[in-house]
Amino acid sequence: MSAAKRVLVIGGGFAGMAAAIEMRKRDIAVDLVEVDAGWRSYGAGISLGAPTLRALKTVGVLDAFLQTGFAADGVDLLTPHGHLIASLPTPRLAGPDIPGGGAIMRPALARILADATRRSGVCVKLGQSFIDIAETPEGVVVTLTDRSQERYDLVIGADGLSSKVRQAIFPDAPAPRYTGQCVWRAVLPRPPEVTHTLMWLVDTVKTGINPVSQGEMYLFVTEDRPVNAFIDPADFPRLLAALLAPFTAPLMQSIRADISETSQIVYRPLEALLLPRPWAKGRVVLIGDAAHATTPHLASGACIGIEDGIVLADEIGRAATLPEGLAAFEDRRWERCRMVVENSNRLGEIEIEHGDKMEHGRIMRESMVALAAPI
Repeated sequence: MSAAKRVLVIGGGFAGMAAAIEMRKRDIAVDLVEVDAGWRSYGAGISLGAPTLRALKTVGVLDAFLQTGFAADGVDLLTPHGHLIASLPTPRLAGPDIPGGGAIMRPALARILADATRRSGVCVKLGQSFIDIAETPEGVVVTLTDRSQERYDLVIGADGLSSKVRQAIFPDAPAPRYTGQCVWRAVLPRPPEVTHTLMWLVDTVKTGINPVSQGEMYLFVTEDRPVNAFIDPADFPRLLAALLAPFTAPLMQSIRADISETSQIVYRPLEALLLPRPWAKGRVVLIGDAAHATTPHLASGACIGIEDGIVLADEIGRAATLPEGLAAFEDRRWERCRMVVENSNRLGEIEIEHGDKMEHGRIMRESMVALAAPI
């Protein structure tokens, strides 16, 4: 017997869609509202580690990812001149026949999950958000932006870093914090020799490439920027190419020469947030970036958001009461999500400060071990 029969998900990103799909597996009626009428997902490529592939398998979309994206084993670390430093193995957590990592265009993964959400029987309402959330003895009444009202047993706030739900139920919550770094991403043709993740390292810039399909790869560049200032998109190609100048490896210089206005360049200042417990108030709970937004240093932001949806549905589906289910959800998720956010933040600090590389390596190893553990 589920602790909730009718659920509203606010936000149609990865975490919200995963929660909706998993709730439907437990015969819970689900409405999902998404403010973007086009249900678009912005961005270039997204790297997915083995824990993320495991989560996609649970949700039921791994096969679609494998058909559209690119899966591969291992990560190579190289000097700016292209000399191999180390080859890092990636465990096959999603199954013995599934590589230990991969990447895909972010809009492509969003489409895969959106199709699965609709197929699951979720009632999707696009171009909608909420005006008011009011607790009553019988449930929580939500007024949507079209002025309609519905009553739910549970409301899930999955509306991202700038969450309106978080602002509504936790008005004193900390704001997202700029970390002093930014990330550049661009989409480029994939040379045949690029078959897995490659990363080149220098003191103030870290760059890498990852195949996202049979024909494309995405470039990612992490840059230290003390001030979060606006950058004119017209300057993106020139600035990104300049960041790659110190990397004299022939492959990277070839990539640099290919950067143009058509490269789908995305620039994002890196912000982080870890909301202290509780993540729920009454019948409203936060998941994904609304509760724990992380930088990409562990390539696990999407992972822990999708996992949130899986675990929340699991606990609500088997709990006798809603408070018990929400408490069990937080008990399972808090330490894992705290680890990802705080360890990612520390990795960024070490990079900015030119700190202890031994500490950096230790944090990476310990984090990967923790992420490989069952959720």
